[in-house]
Amino acid sequence: IAALISLSFGGAVGLMFLMLGCALPQYNQYWPLFVLFFYILSPIPYCIARRLVDDTDATSNACKELAIFLTTGIVVSAFGLPIVFARAELIYWGACALVLTGNTVIFATILGFFLVFGSNDDFSWQQW
Repeated sequence: IAALISLSFGGAVGLMFLMLGCALPQYNQYWPLFVLFFYILSPIPYCIARRLVDDTDATSNACKELAIFLTTGIVVSAFGLPIVFARAELIYWGACALVLTGNTVIFATILGFFLVFGSNDDFSWQQW
């Protein structure tokens, strides 16, 4: 229960930083909300690979490594998008910093979710 509460708290704090980067009166631009797509897309390749791959072999698996590579590309893109917006002067650098802070917290929360619920026991995310 404590892990679930801390994960929900981390998600709420991360989304709060994202919303602050968008909705504060001095920033007032909602372009950073496009990183929400990256939050949704980031766990999908790894979840698909976990369903397709049999974990019994100890050797490296190309499907799982491709999924980790795609997830890494999505995460890097989520960090790069606010920087590109700030360089193009669509958003301010302060808003960019708030969004990057929110990205760090959200992706740490997603990683924590997979570490806590990633095992193949009776209470795992694979049953959902």
